[in-house]
Amino acid sequence: MKRATRIAIIGTGFSGLGMAIKLKEAGFEDFVILEQSDNVGGTWHDNHYPGCACDVQSALYSFSFEQNPNWTRMFARQPEIQAYLRHCAEKYGLMEHIRFKTHVAGARWNDKTSAWMIETCDSPGLWAYMEEKGLKPGSELDRSDKSLPAFRKLRAEILVSGMGGLSTPAYPEIKGIDTFTGASFHSQTWDHDYDFRGKRVAVIGTGASAIQFVPEIAREVAHLDLYQRTPPWIMPKPDRELRPLEQAMFNKFPQTLNALRQSIYWMLEARVLGFVANPRILKIGELQARRHIRNQIRDKELRKKVTPDFHFGCKRVLISNNYYPALDQKHVDVLTDGIREVSGNTIIDIHGVERPVDCIVYGTGFKAQEPIPKGMIFGRDGRDLLDAWCDGAQAYKGTTVAGFPNFFMLMGPNTGLGHSSMVYMIESQVQYVLDAIKKMDHWGWKSVDVTADACGRYNASIQARLGDSVWQTGCKSWYVNENGKNTTLWPGFTWQFRQQTRRFDAEQYLCEGGEATTSNSMASPSEVGSGRHPEFGV
Repeated sequence: MKRATRIAIIGTGFSGLGMAIKLKEAGFEDFVILEQSDNVGGTWHDNHYPGCACDVQSALYSFSFEQNPNWTRMFARQPEIQAYLRHCAEKYGLMEHIRFKTHVAGARWNDKTSAWMIETCDSPGLWAYMEEKGLKPGSELDRSDKSLPAFRKLRAEILVSGMGGLSTPAYPEIKGIDTFTGASFHSQTWDHDYDFRGKRVAVIGTGASAIQFVPEIAREVAHLDLYQRTPPWIMPKPDRELRPLEQAMFNKFPQTLNALRQSIYWMLEARVLGFVANPRILKIGELQARRHIRNQIRDKELRKKVTPDFHFGCKRVLISNNYYPALDQKHVDVLTDGIREVSGNTIIDIHGVERPVDCIVYGTGFKAQEPIPKGMIFGRDGRDLLDAWCDGAQAYKGTTVAGFPNFFMLMGPNTGLGHSSMVYMIESQVQYVLDAIKKMDHWGWKSVDVTADACGRYNASIQARLGDSVWQTGCKSWYVNENGKNTTLWPGFTWQFRQQTRRFDAEQYLCEGGEATTSNSMASPSEVGSGRHPEFGV
Protein backbone atom coordinates (compact mmCIF):
# COMPACT_ATOMS: atom_id res chain seq x y z
CA MET A 1 0.00 0.00 0.00
CA LYS A 2 1.58 3.27 -1.10
CA ARG A 3 2.20 5.99 1.47
CA ALA A 4 1.94 9.02 -0.82
CA THR A 5 -0.53 10.28 -3.40
CA ARG A 6 -1.20 13.47 -5.30
CA ILE A 7 -4.85 13.73 -4.26
CA ALA A 8 -6.71 12.12 -1.35
CA ILE A 9 -10.50 12.09 -1.36
CA ILE A 10 -12.52 11.27 1.76
CA GLY A 11 -15.75 9.37 1.17
CA THR A 12 -17.48 7.46 -1.64
CA GLY A 13 -20.86 9.19 -1.70
CA PHE A 14 -22.00 11.44 -4.54
CA SER A 15 -19.29 13.98 -3.63
CA GLY A 16 -16.30 11.65 -3.50
CA LEU A 17 -17.27 9.60 -6.53
CA GLY A 18 -18.22 12.69 -8.56
CA MET A 19 -14.82 14.25 -7.82
CA ALA A 20 -12.96 11.05 -8.68
CA ILE A 21 -14.82 10.51 -11.94
CA LYS A 22 -14.03 14.02 -13.18
CA LEU A 23 -10.39 13.73 -12.08
CA LYS A 24 -10.02 10.55 -14.07
CA GLU A 25 -11.74 12.03 -17.12
CA ALA A 26 -9.26 14.94 -16.97
CA GLY A 27 -6.29 12.55 -16.95
CA PHE A 28 -5.48 12.59 -13.23
CA GLU A 29 -4.74 9.05 -12.06
CA ASP A 30 -2.68 9.63 -8.92
CA PHE A 31 -5.48 9.74 -6.35
CA VAL A 32 -6.95 7.54 -3.64
CA ILE A 33 -10.43 7.50 -2.11
CA LEU A 34 -10.57 6.75 1.61
CA GLU A 35 -13.80 5.00 2.66
CA GLN A 36 -14.49 3.83 6.20
CA SER A 37 -17.25 1.41 5.16
CA ASP A 38 -16.96 -1.84 3.19
CA ASN A 39 -18.85 -0.54 0.16
CA VAL A 40 -19.44 2.67 -1.77
CA GLY A 41 -22.39 4.98 -1.26
CA GLY A 42 -21.61 7.29 1.65
CA THR A 43 -24.84 8.25 3.38
CA TRP A 44 -26.74 5.92 1.03
CA HIS A 45 -24.71 3.01 2.34
CA ASP A 46 -24.56 4.04 5.99
CA ASN A 47 -28.27 4.84 6.29
CA HIS A 48 -30.29 1.69 5.70
CA TYR A 49 -33.19 1.97 8.11
CA PRO A 50 -36.62 0.66 7.01
CA GLY A 51 -38.32 3.04 4.60
CA CYS A 52 -35.13 4.97 3.81
CA ALA A 53 -35.65 6.90 0.56
CA CYS A 54 -34.78 10.17 -1.16
CA ASP A 55 -37.07 13.20 -1.02
CA VAL A 56 -35.91 14.51 -4.42
CA GLN A 57 -37.06 12.87 -7.65
CA SER A 58 -34.64 10.21 -8.91
CA ALA A 59 -34.29 11.73 -12.38
CA LEU A 60 -32.70 14.82 -10.80
CA TYR A 61 -31.02 13.14 -7.82
CA SER A 62 -28.33 11.59 -10.01
CA PHE A 63 -25.27 12.70 -11.98
CA SER A 64 -26.04 14.75 -15.09
CA PHE A 65 -23.41 12.76 -16.99
CA GLU A 66 -24.74 9.38 -15.83
CA GLN A 67 -28.51 9.56 -15.99
CA ASN A 68 -30.28 6.34 -15.10
CA PRO A 69 -33.17 5.25 -17.35
CA ASN A 70 -33.96 2.29 -15.08
CA TRP A 71 -35.13 3.96 -11.87
CA THR A 72 -38.10 1.95 -10.59
CA ARG A 73 -39.80 4.83 -8.74
CA MET A 74 -40.15 8.59 -9.02
CA PHE A 75 -38.42 8.81 -5.61
CA ALA A 76 -35.77 6.11 -5.33
CA ARG A 77 -35.26 4.11 -2.17
CA GLN A 78 -31.94 3.57 -0.43
CA PRO A 79 -30.96 0.19 -1.93
CA GLU A 80 -31.50 1.49 -5.46
CA ILE A 81 -29.49 4.68 -4.89
CA GLN A 82 -26.64 2.74 -3.31
CA ALA A 83 -26.65 0.33 -6.27
CA TYR A 84 -26.55 3.31 -8.67
CA LEU A 85 -23.47 4.70 -6.93
CA ARG A 86 -21.78 1.28 -7.01
CA HIS A 87 -22.54 1.15 -10.75
CA CYS A 88 -20.87 4.57 -11.20
CA ALA A 89 -17.77 3.49 -9.28
CA GLU A 90 -17.40 0.36 -11.39
CA LYS A 91 -18.23 1.93 -14.76
CA TYR A 92 -15.71 4.75 -14.34
CA GLY A 93 -12.90 2.54 -13.02
CA LEU A 94 -12.78 3.87 -9.47
CA MET A 95 -12.71 0.61 -7.52
CA GLU A 96 -8.93 0.29 -7.86
CA HIS A 97 -8.54 3.73 -6.25
CA ILE A 98 -10.69 3.03 -3.18
CA ARG A 99 -9.30 1.96 0.19
CA PHE A 100 -12.24 0.39 1.97
CA LYS A 101 -12.51 -0.03 5.77
CA THR A 102 -10.18 2.96 6.15
CA HIS A 103 -11.08 5.52 8.79
CA VAL A 104 -9.56 9.00 8.49
CA ALA A 105 -8.54 9.88 12.03
CA GLY A 106 -6.95 13.21 11.17
CA ALA A 107 -5.04 15.31 8.64
CA ARG A 108 -2.38 17.95 9.28
CA TRP A 109 -0.95 20.50 6.83
CA ASN A 110 2.84 20.81 6.60
CA ASP A 111 4.05 24.16 5.25
CA LYS A 112 7.59 22.87 4.65
CA THR A 113 6.49 20.05 2.36
CA SER A 114 3.32 21.78 1.08
CA ALA A 115 1.38 18.61 1.71
CA TRP A 116 -1.15 17.00 4.03
CA MET A 117 -0.14 14.21 6.35
CA ILE A 118 -3.20 12.01 6.82
CA GLU A 119 -3.63 9.46 9.59
CA THR A 120 -5.80 6.43 8.89
CA CYS A 121 -6.66 3.25 10.72
CA ASP A 122 -8.71 0.10 10.29
CA SER A 123 -12.41 1.04 10.62
CA PRO A 124 -13.75 -2.24 12.06
CA GLY A 125 -10.97 -2.22 14.64
CA LEU A 126 -11.75 1.38 15.60
CA TRP A 127 -15.50 0.72 15.86
CA ALA A 128 -14.87 -2.26 18.13
CA TYR A 129 -12.65 -0.07 20.31
CA MET A 130 -15.28 2.70 20.46
CA GLU A 131 -18.03 0.25 21.39
CA GLU A 132 -15.87 -1.16 24.17
CA LYS A 133 -15.15 2.36 25.48
CA GLY A 134 -18.74 3.57 25.08
CA LEU A 135 -17.75 6.25 22.55
CA LYS A 136 -20.10 7.63 19.88
CA PRO A 137 -19.27 8.75 16.31
CA GLY A 138 -17.49 12.10 16.36
CA SER A 139 -16.03 11.58 19.84
CA GLU A 140 -12.39 12.63 20.30
CA LEU A 141 -9.95 9.78 20.72
CA ASP A 142 -7.36 9.48 23.48
CA ARG A 143 -4.24 8.98 21.38
CA SER A 144 -2.27 7.87 24.44
CA ASP A 145 -4.44 4.76 24.78
CA LYS A 146 -2.30 1.86 23.59
CA SER A 147 -5.38 -0.27 22.86
CA LEU A 148 -6.28 1.97 19.93
CA PRO A 149 -5.81 0.33 16.52
CA ALA A 150 -2.54 1.15 14.77
CA PHE A 151 -2.45 4.36 12.71
CA ARG A 152 -0.94 4.60 9.23
CA LYS A 153 0.42 7.70 7.47
CA LEU A 154 -0.54 8.89 4.01
CA ARG A 155 1.00 11.98 2.39
CA ALA A 156 -1.19 13.90 -0.06
CA GLU A 157 -0.56 17.19 -1.84
CA ILE A 158 -4.30 17.90 -2.10
CA LEU A 159 -7.08 16.85 0.28
CA VAL A 160 -10.74 16.78 -0.80
CA SER A 161 -13.45 16.14 1.77
CA GLY A 162 -16.55 14.43 0.47
CA MET A 163 -17.91 13.68 3.94
CA GLY A 164 -20.95 15.90 3.68
CA GLY A 165 -22.77 17.75 6.42
CA LEU A 166 -25.04 14.92 7.55
CA SER A 167 -22.52 12.26 8.48
CA THR A 168 -22.04 12.47 12.27
CA PRO A 169 -25.11 11.23 14.22
CA ALA A 170 -26.53 13.50 16.93
CA TYR A 171 -27.78 12.04 20.20
CA PRO A 172 -30.05 13.76 22.73
CA GLU A 173 -28.63 14.89 26.06
CA ILE A 174 -30.98 13.24 28.54
CA LYS A 175 -30.20 12.37 32.13
CA GLY A 176 -29.61 8.61 32.53
CA ILE A 177 -29.81 7.86 28.81
CA ASP A 178 -26.49 5.98 28.88
CA THR A 179 -27.79 3.67 31.62
CA PHE A 180 -30.84 2.47 29.63
CA THR A 181 -31.07 -1.31 30.05
CA GLY A 182 -32.98 -2.09 26.85
CA ALA A 183 -31.88 -2.06 23.22
CA SER A 184 -31.08 1.29 21.60
CA PHE A 185 -29.68 2.53 18.30
CA HIS A 186 -29.61 5.58 16.01
CA SER A 187 -31.39 5.53 12.65
CA GLN A 188 -27.98 5.59 10.93
CA THR A 189 -26.80 2.49 12.82
CA TRP A 190 -30.01 0.51 12.47
CA ASP A 191 -30.03 -2.92 14.08
CA HIS A 192 -31.77 -5.15 11.54
CA ASP A 193 -31.46 -8.13 13.88
CA TYR A 194 -33.72 -6.52 16.46
CA ASP A 195 -37.21 -8.04 16.47
CA PHE A 196 -39.82 -5.31 17.01
CA ARG A 197 -42.74 -7.73 17.18
CA GLY A 198 -44.65 -7.44 20.45
CA LYS A 199 -42.27 -4.81 21.88
CA ARG A 200 -42.86 -1.41 23.49
CA VAL A 201 -40.70 1.01 21.52
CA ALA A 202 -39.83 4.66 22.06
CA VAL A 203 -38.79 6.84 19.13
CA ILE A 204 -37.08 10.10 20.04
CA GLY A 205 -37.22 12.71 17.30
CA THR A 206 -39.52 13.51 14.38
CA GLY A 207 -37.14 14.53 11.62
CA ALA A 208 -36.69 13.34 8.04
CA SER A 209 -35.50 9.85 9.03
CA ALA A 210 -38.17 9.30 11.68
CA ILE A 211 -41.09 10.04 9.36
CA GLN A 212 -39.78 7.29 7.08
CA PHE A 213 -39.08 4.54 9.61
CA VAL A 214 -41.94 5.18 12.08
CA PRO A 215 -44.64 3.84 9.69
CA GLU A 216 -42.50 0.76 9.05
CA ILE A 217 -41.98 -0.26 12.69
CA ALA A 218 -45.48 0.84 13.76
CA ARG A 219 -46.79 -2.19 11.85
CA GLU A 220 -44.88 -4.57 14.12
CA VAL A 221 -44.65 -3.11 17.61
CA ALA A 222 -47.11 -3.75 20.43
CA HIS A 223 -46.91 -0.08 21.40
CA LEU A 224 -45.02 2.95 20.09
CA ASP A 225 -44.25 6.12 22.04
CA LEU A 226 -43.16 8.92 19.71
CA TYR A 227 -41.42 11.75 21.59
CA GLN A 228 -41.92 14.90 19.56
CA ARG A 229 -40.22 18.16 20.41
CA THR A 230 -41.32 20.15 17.35
CA PRO A 231 -43.62 18.81 14.61
CA PRO A 232 -42.46 19.30 11.01
CA TRP A 233 -44.54 20.55 8.12
CA ILE A 234 -45.30 17.55 5.92
CA MET A 235 -46.57 17.54 2.34
CA PRO A 236 -48.00 14.66 0.28
CA LYS A 237 -45.31 12.68 -1.54
CA PRO A 238 -46.00 12.49 -5.29
CA ASP A 239 -44.35 9.07 -5.56
CA ARG A 240 -45.25 6.15 -7.79
CA GLU A 241 -43.67 3.26 -9.64
CA LEU A 242 -42.22 4.03 -13.06
CA ARG A 243 -43.90 1.89 -15.70
CA PRO A 244 -41.88 -0.51 -17.91
CA LEU A 245 -43.03 1.50 -20.94
CA GLU A 246 -41.52 4.66 -19.41
CA GLN A 247 -38.24 2.89 -18.67
CA ALA A 248 -38.12 1.53 -22.22
CA MET A 249 -38.69 5.05 -23.60
CA PHE A 250 -35.92 6.49 -21.38
CA ASN A 251 -33.53 3.78 -22.62
CA LYS A 252 -34.35 4.19 -26.30
CA PHE A 253 -34.68 7.96 -26.28
CA PRO A 254 -32.35 9.40 -23.58
CA GLN A 255 -33.48 12.89 -24.46
CA THR A 256 -36.88 12.12 -22.90
CA LEU A 257 -35.23 11.33 -19.56
CA ASN A 258 -33.23 14.53 -19.79
CA ALA A 259 -36.44 16.44 -20.54
CA LEU A 260 -38.03 14.98 -17.40
CA ARG A 261 -34.92 15.93 -15.44
CA GLN A 262 -35.06 19.51 -16.74
CA SER A 263 -38.76 19.90 -15.97
CA ILE A 264 -38.22 18.69 -12.40
CA TYR A 265 -35.24 21.00 -11.98
CA TRP A 266 -37.13 24.15 -12.99
CA MET A 267 -40.22 23.18 -11.03
CA LEU A 268 -38.15 22.81 -7.85
CA GLU A 269 -36.10 25.91 -8.60
CA ALA A 270 -39.24 28.04 -8.46
CA ARG A 271 -39.50 27.30 -4.73
CA VAL A 272 -36.61 29.68 -4.09
CA LEU A 273 -38.98 32.59 -4.66
CA GLY A 274 -40.80 31.65 -1.47
CA PHE A 275 -37.80 30.61 0.62
CA VAL A 276 -35.67 33.68 -0.08
CA ALA A 277 -37.46 36.36 -2.09
CA ASN A 278 -40.93 36.51 -0.51
CA PRO A 279 -41.79 34.01 2.28
CA ARG A 280 -45.46 35.01 2.04
CA ILE A 281 -45.65 32.92 -1.13
CA LEU A 282 -45.17 29.84 1.07
CA LYS A 283 -48.61 30.38 2.60
CA ILE A 284 -49.94 28.30 -0.29
CA GLY A 285 -47.75 25.39 0.79
CA GLU A 286 -48.90 25.78 4.38
CA LEU A 287 -52.53 25.51 3.34
CA GLN A 288 -51.74 22.29 1.45
CA ALA A 289 -49.89 20.89 4.47
CA ARG A 290 -52.82 21.70 6.79
CA ARG A 291 -55.19 19.97 4.37
CA HIS A 292 -52.85 16.95 4.40
CA ILE A 293 -53.21 16.74 8.19
CA ARG A 294 -57.02 16.97 8.03
CA ASN A 295 -57.22 14.34 5.31
CA GLN A 296 -55.03 11.80 7.08
CA ILE A 297 -55.75 12.18 10.80
CA ARG A 298 -59.17 11.66 12.36
CA ASP A 299 -58.29 12.50 15.98
CA LYS A 300 -58.64 16.27 16.52
CA GLU A 301 -56.23 16.34 19.48
CA LEU A 302 -53.60 14.54 17.45
CA ARG A 303 -54.10 17.05 14.63
CA LYS A 304 -53.22 19.84 17.07
CA LYS A 305 -50.11 18.02 18.24
CA VAL A 306 -48.68 17.54 14.74
CA THR A 307 -49.51 21.04 13.47
CA PRO A 308 -46.42 23.30 13.59
CA ASP A 309 -46.57 26.80 15.07
CA PHE A 310 -43.80 28.24 12.88
CA HIS A 311 -43.63 29.55 9.32
CA PHE A 312 -43.88 26.94 6.59
CA GLY A 313 -40.33 26.41 5.26
CA CYS A 314 -38.51 27.72 8.34
CA LYS A 315 -37.54 24.13 9.12
CA ARG A 316 -37.07 21.45 6.51
CA VAL A 317 -40.36 20.62 4.77
CA LEU A 318 -40.85 16.85 4.63
CA ILE A 319 -42.92 14.63 2.34
CA SER A 320 -44.81 11.48 3.30
CA ASN A 321 -48.04 9.65 2.55
CA ASN A 322 -47.94 7.16 5.43
CA TYR A 323 -46.56 9.03 8.46
CA TYR A 324 -49.78 10.63 9.68
CA PRO A 325 -51.88 7.44 9.27
CA ALA A 326 -49.22 5.57 11.30
CA LEU A 327 -49.66 8.04 14.18
CA ASP A 328 -53.45 7.84 14.05
CA GLN A 329 -53.57 4.33 15.55
CA LYS A 330 -54.60 3.17 19.03
CA HIS A 331 -51.21 1.61 19.85
CA VAL A 332 -49.25 4.79 18.95
CA ASP A 333 -48.90 7.75 21.31
CA VAL A 334 -47.44 11.10 20.27
CA LEU A 335 -45.87 12.62 23.39
CA THR A 336 -45.00 16.31 23.52
CA ASP A 337 -44.22 16.92 27.22
CA GLY A 338 -40.52 16.19 26.94
CA ILE A 339 -38.24 13.69 28.71
CA ARG A 340 -36.88 14.38 32.19
CA GLU A 341 -34.71 11.29 32.54
CA VAL A 342 -34.24 7.61 31.80
CA SER A 343 -34.06 5.05 34.61
CA GLY A 344 -33.43 1.39 33.86
CA ASN A 345 -35.88 0.51 31.10
CA THR A 346 -38.22 3.40 31.89
CA ILE A 347 -38.56 6.85 30.31
CA ILE A 348 -39.83 9.53 32.70
CA ASP A 349 -41.38 12.68 31.28
CA ILE A 350 -41.21 16.17 32.79
CA HIS A 351 -44.42 15.52 34.75
CA GLY A 352 -43.01 12.37 36.33
CA VAL A 353 -45.09 9.95 34.24
CA GLU A 354 -43.17 6.69 33.75
CA ARG A 355 -43.36 4.61 30.57
CA PRO A 356 -41.48 1.29 30.36
CA VAL A 357 -39.96 0.50 26.96
CA ASP A 358 -37.98 -2.35 25.46
CA CYS A 359 -36.14 -0.32 22.83
CA ILE A 360 -35.23 3.30 22.08
CA VAL A 361 -34.67 4.40 18.48
CA TYR A 362 -33.02 7.79 17.98
CA GLY A 363 -34.41 9.76 15.05
CA THR A 364 -32.44 12.80 16.16
CA GLY A 365 -30.55 13.52 12.96
CA PHE A 366 -26.98 14.68 12.58
CA LYS A 367 -24.50 17.29 13.79
CA ALA A 368 -25.02 19.60 10.84
CA GLN A 369 -23.23 22.46 12.63
CA GLU A 370 -20.11 20.29 12.96
CA PRO A 371 -19.80 18.69 9.52
CA ILE A 372 -16.19 17.80 10.32
CA PRO A 373 -15.42 16.60 13.88
CA LYS A 374 -13.05 18.51 16.14
CA GLY A 375 -9.51 17.14 16.15
CA MET A 376 -9.63 15.97 12.54
CA ILE A 377 -8.37 18.74 10.22
CA PHE A 378 -5.40 20.94 11.22
CA GLY A 379 -4.26 23.75 8.94
CA ARG A 380 -1.43 26.27 9.14
CA ASP A 381 0.20 26.64 12.58
CA GLY A 382 -1.65 23.50 13.70
CA ARG A 383 -5.01 25.28 13.89
CA ASP A 384 -8.03 23.01 14.24
CA LEU A 385 -10.71 23.65 11.62
CA LEU A 386 -13.40 23.90 14.32
CA ASP A 387 -11.37 26.58 16.11
CA ALA A 388 -11.30 28.53 12.84
CA TRP A 389 -15.08 28.16 12.88
CA CYS A 390 -15.56 29.58 16.38
CA ASP A 391 -18.48 31.71 15.12
CA GLY A 392 -19.92 28.90 13.02
CA ALA A 393 -18.85 26.97 9.94
CA GLN A 394 -18.04 29.07 6.90
CA ALA A 395 -16.06 28.70 3.71
CA TYR A 396 -15.36 30.56 0.49
CA LYS A 397 -17.97 29.36 -2.00
CA GLY A 398 -18.64 26.53 0.44
CA THR A 399 -15.34 24.98 -0.63
CA THR A 400 -12.17 26.51 0.86
CA VAL A 401 -11.15 27.98 4.22
CA ALA A 402 -8.40 30.55 4.86
CA GLY A 403 -5.40 28.96 6.56
CA PHE A 404 -6.11 25.49 5.15
CA PRO A 405 -4.15 25.30 1.87
CA ASN A 406 -4.98 22.67 -0.75
CA PHE A 407 -8.04 21.62 1.25
CA PHE A 408 -11.35 21.50 -0.59
CA MET A 409 -14.77 20.66 0.84
CA LEU A 410 -17.66 19.35 -1.19
CA MET A 411 -21.07 20.02 0.38
CA GLY A 412 -19.35 22.51 2.66
CA PRO A 413 -20.96 25.36 4.66
CA ASN A 414 -23.89 27.19 3.01
CA THR A 415 -24.17 24.82 0.07
CA GLY A 416 -27.17 22.92 1.45
CA LEU A 417 -30.58 23.18 -0.17
CA GLY A 418 -34.13 23.32 1.07
CA HIS A 419 -35.67 22.92 -2.35
CA SER A 420 -33.67 20.89 -4.88
CA SER A 421 -31.02 18.24 -5.53
CA MET A 422 -27.67 18.40 -3.75
CA VAL A 423 -26.11 16.48 -6.65
CA TYR A 424 -26.42 19.63 -8.77
CA MET A 425 -24.49 21.59 -6.13
CA ILE A 426 -21.89 18.84 -5.84
CA GLU A 427 -21.24 18.85 -9.58
CA SER A 428 -20.79 22.62 -9.44
CA GLN A 429 -18.19 22.34 -6.68
CA VAL A 430 -16.42 19.47 -8.44
CA GLN A 431 -15.94 21.75 -11.47
CA TYR A 432 -14.47 24.45 -9.22
CA VAL A 433 -12.02 22.07 -7.52
CA LEU A 434 -11.03 20.44 -10.80
CA ASP A 435 -10.27 23.84 -12.32
CA ALA A 436 -8.17 24.68 -9.25
CA ILE A 437 -6.09 21.53 -9.69
CA LYS A 438 -5.65 22.20 -13.40
CA LYS A 439 -4.46 25.74 -12.67
CA MET A 440 -2.06 24.45 -10.02
CA ASP A 441 -0.52 22.17 -12.64
CA HIS A 442 -0.49 24.87 -15.30
CA TRP A 443 1.27 27.45 -13.13
CA GLY A 444 3.30 25.06 -11.02
CA TRP A 445 1.75 26.19 -7.73
CA LYS A 446 2.46 23.95 -4.78
CA SER A 447 -0.36 25.39 -2.70
CA VAL A 448 -3.44 27.59 -2.96
CA ASP A 449 -4.98 29.21 0.11
CA VAL A 450 -8.01 31.51 -0.06
CA THR A 451 -7.36 34.88 1.59
CA ALA A 452 -9.11 35.67 4.86
CA ASP A 453 -10.41 38.90 3.32
CA ALA A 454 -12.02 37.11 0.37
CA CYS A 455 -13.53 34.48 2.65
CA GLY A 456 -14.87 37.12 5.06
CA ARG A 457 -16.44 39.27 2.36
CA TYR A 458 -18.03 36.30 0.66
CA ASN A 459 -19.63 35.01 3.85
CA ALA A 460 -20.82 38.48 4.85
CA SER A 461 -22.69 38.62 1.55
CA ILE A 462 -24.16 35.16 2.14
CA GLN A 463 -25.44 36.10 5.60
CA ALA A 464 -26.88 39.37 4.26
CA ARG A 465 -28.86 37.44 1.65
CA LEU A 466 -30.08 35.00 4.30
CA GLY A 467 -31.35 37.79 6.53
CA ASP A 468 -34.78 38.10 4.93
CA SER A 469 -35.24 34.40 4.17
CA VAL A 470 -37.90 32.16 5.70
CA TRP A 471 -35.14 30.29 7.56
CA GLN A 472 -34.57 33.33 9.75
CA THR A 473 -38.18 33.74 10.86
CA GLY A 474 -37.61 32.45 14.37
CA CYS A 475 -37.93 28.68 14.48
CA LYS A 476 -35.17 26.47 15.88
CA SER A 477 -33.69 24.21 13.23
CA TRP A 478 -30.45 22.45 12.38
CA TYR A 479 -29.95 25.03 9.64
CA VAL A 480 -29.06 27.66 12.27
CA ASN A 481 -26.43 27.49 15.02
CA GLU A 482 -26.84 28.59 18.63
CA ASN A 483 -25.89 32.16 17.68
CA GLY A 484 -28.67 32.39 15.10
CA LYS A 485 -26.30 32.08 12.13
CA ASN A 486 -27.40 29.96 9.19
CA THR A 487 -24.30 27.95 8.30
CA THR A 488 -25.90 25.32 6.11
CA LEU A 489 -28.13 26.69 3.34
CA TRP A 490 -27.48 28.38 0.02
CA PRO A 491 -29.64 31.54 -0.24
CA GLY A 492 -30.55 31.54 -3.90
CA PHE A 493 -31.06 29.65 -7.13
CA THR A 494 -28.74 26.70 -7.74
CA TRP A 495 -27.83 28.03 -11.20
CA GLN A 496 -26.42 31.11 -9.45
CA PHE A 497 -24.12 28.90 -7.43
CA ARG A 498 -23.03 27.11 -10.59
CA GLN A 499 -22.19 30.44 -12.21
CA GLN A 500 -19.90 31.43 -9.36
CA THR A 501 -18.09 28.07 -9.33
CA ARG A 502 -17.61 27.68 -13.08
CA ARG A 503 -13.93 28.67 -12.75
CA PHE A 504 -11.32 28.76 -10.03
CA ASP A 505 -10.82 32.46 -9.24
CA ALA A 506 -7.14 32.35 -8.29
CA GLU A 507 -7.13 36.13 -7.74
CA GLN A 508 -8.81 35.47 -4.39
CA TYR A 509 -6.07 33.07 -3.29
CA LEU A 510 -2.52 33.09 -2.05
CA CYS A 511 -0.82 30.86 -4.63
CA GLU A 512 2.66 29.77 -3.59
CA GLY A 513 5.57 28.09 -5.33
CA GLY A 514 6.37 27.40 -8.94
CA GLU A 515 6.75 29.51 -12.04
CA ALA A 516 4.13 30.40 -14.65
CA THR A 517 4.33 28.32 -17.83
CA THR A 518 2.43 30.83 -19.91
CA SER A 519 1.76 34.55 -19.79
CA ASN A 520 -1.90 34.06 -20.76
CA SER A 521 -3.20 34.82 -17.28
CA MET A 522 -4.39 37.67 -15.10
CA ALA A 523 -1.11 37.36 -13.21
CA SER A 524 2.27 38.06 -14.68
CA PRO A 525 5.03 35.43 -14.29
CA SER A 526 6.73 37.62 -11.68
CA GLU A 527 3.55 37.81 -9.60
CA VAL A 528 3.14 34.04 -9.66
CA GLY A 529 6.78 33.48 -8.88
CA SER A 530 6.44 35.67 -5.81
CA GLY A 531 3.65 33.40 -4.61
CA ARG A 532 0.91 36.04 -4.86
CA HIS A 533 -1.92 36.61 -7.27
CA PRO A 534 -3.38 40.12 -7.59
CA GLU A 535 -6.76 40.55 -5.88
CA PHE A 536 -9.96 41.79 -7.44
CA GLY A 537 -13.46 41.98 -5.99
CA VAL A 538 -15.29 38.92 -4.73
